[in-house]
Amino acid sequence: MNKNFIRISFTLMAMAVLPSCSPDSEKADILFTNGNIYTVDKDFSKASLIAVKDDKILYAGTDAEAARQLTSSRTRIVDLGGKTVIPGIIESHLHYMDLGESLSAIDIYEKSKADILKAVAEEAGKLQPGEWIVSSGWSQEVWDEARWPLREELDAVAPDNPVCLFRKDGHSAWVNSKALEVARITSATPDPQGGEILRTPSGEPAGILIDTAMDGVSAAFPAPSDEKKLAFYRRADDELLNFGITSLMDAGTGYENIKLLKDAYDRGLLRVRAYELLSEGEDVRYLADGNRPALDLCGGKLSVNAVKFYTDGSLGSRSAWFLEEYNDRKGHCGNPRYTDDEFYERVKRAGNEGFQVATHAIGDAAVRQTIDIYEKVLAENPSADHRYRIEHFQNVCPPDFDRLIRNGIIASMQSVHATSDMAFAEARIGASRVLNAYAWRTIIDRGGIIPNGSDAPVEYVNPYHGFYAAVTRRNLQGEPAGGWYPQLCMTREEALKSFTIWGAFAMFGEKVKGSIEAGKYADFAVLDRDIMTCSENELKDAKALMTVLGGKIVMEKFQY
Repeated sequence: MNKNFIRISFTLMAMAVLPSCSPDSEKADILFTNGNIYTVDKDFSKASLIAVKDDKILYAGTDAEAARQLTSSRTRIVDLGGKTVIPGIIESHLHYMDLGESLSAIDIYEKSKADILKAVAEEAGKLQPGEWIVSSGWSQEVWDEARWPLREELDAVAPDNPVCLFRKDGHSAWVNSKALEVARITSATPDPQGGEILRTPSGEPAGILIDTAMDGVSAAFPAPSDEKKLAFYRRADDELLNFGITSLMDAGTGYENIKLLKDAYDRGLLRVRAYELLSEGEDVRYLADGNRPALDLCGGKLSVNAVKFYTDGSLGSRSAWFLEEYNDRKGHCGNPRYTDDEFYERVKRAGNEGFQVATHAIGDAAVRQTIDIYEKVLAENPSADHRYRIEHFQNVCPPDFDRLIRNGIIASMQSVHATSDMAFAEARIGASRVLNAYAWRTIIDRGGIIPNGSDAPVEYVNPYHGFYAAVTRRNLQGEPAGGWYPQLCMTREEALKSFTIWGAFAMFGEKVKGSIEAGKYADFAVLDRDIMTCSENELKDAKALMTVLGGKIVMEKFQY
């Protein structure tokens, strides 16, 4: 192995055998030495040593004598070889089980239409008639002709199998005639509130279902067994640790999945710390079973403390809800999910039960409605530390930035959405509105924080892609050369905070994680480069060489 990579030794360092005054029971289990460590503490200080006992950090700093006092003959010494160490990445918005499922499905992620149809045809050839084909990740924006696909195209390659392919944003689905038949969606089916069935000139379903219109098809999917769900979670768990991700926020799930997760964590089958948001309505079932909002269950691995709502859809599917019409679809402002009264009752109920509230809002009308209702609920039942969140917070009417900060609301954003959406955002809403979209600098300069994430499997879960997007506002091909509205970029320090301590705060966890400090969980990642000093182009290619979670090395990579 190249001597510049991590070296692990079970032999004693000289300092470990010198006398010290405290008993072995109080000594470190592992001492990580010779690191280029960004602690992300309040001073953004550097360290070279980390001493770990059980699952906590005993010491992080540069004082070799202090570290010596914490070692014994049983302390394992890990020489980091000068490698860069950051706190464990906190992925502040993804879909935990969906990520694992997407890694097991046919790959259609941003593929050409021809490649997608070929993959569907091959899958249909392996299945019995009537068996479902489900996957996600297509986008018409990467095709030669950026138009909605048709059900007949899927009918031609899979006439006997119901097919449902979710667009990469998860807010529209491309389905074939068999899927529409199984879901009993016909020309007579009305558009549901918060959704739309796109239709042919004759009124027949064209094969695209938007937001809540997808529910009938999703309800017809065969329910996966608990064993299959657990396999999806474990696949996602492996994937996250591979990138140095040690905590996640799961953006909406059901009570049955919460029970499955609790059992899996109790049995030690999952490792990444999960902060679960109950999907709307699932909080009622959770409470009815005698539960309460809770942090740090299962030895600090599981929290069930928030409820997730949706007020609109997505920009890519033209279902994000705007105050003014879309530039590329006249007369259409998107698809709101609730009236003000409906949303108020839901937020009030969740808040009164002690839940944190997190709401998906992408269009400026959805953002405004969310802030309006949060303000109303908090005025009636003040909470000094509510930490209510708006997920995505993508397109904002200028006065609402200050209202966000004034009310202590957290904008949970995903920097990769900007570099993904920039291909079509201006066509959707025009340059003037785009100036107030994905506006990280605007929020930070007003005193706000931004917990960052990927929204995986909507985007790749790789956090270094997100770090690169936050700092450069360029896509993975390096375009545009100067960045897309570069005046809205984050600094590298802000980007690292957005993936660590800001994410911890947004899930009530800043006292136990998010930085490398004594008393906190020993969660950190060792990287193959210094993301605070390397060239901007190198950021997107960063890799985790080691992941430490609760003081245990749970992922290692070596290059020979």
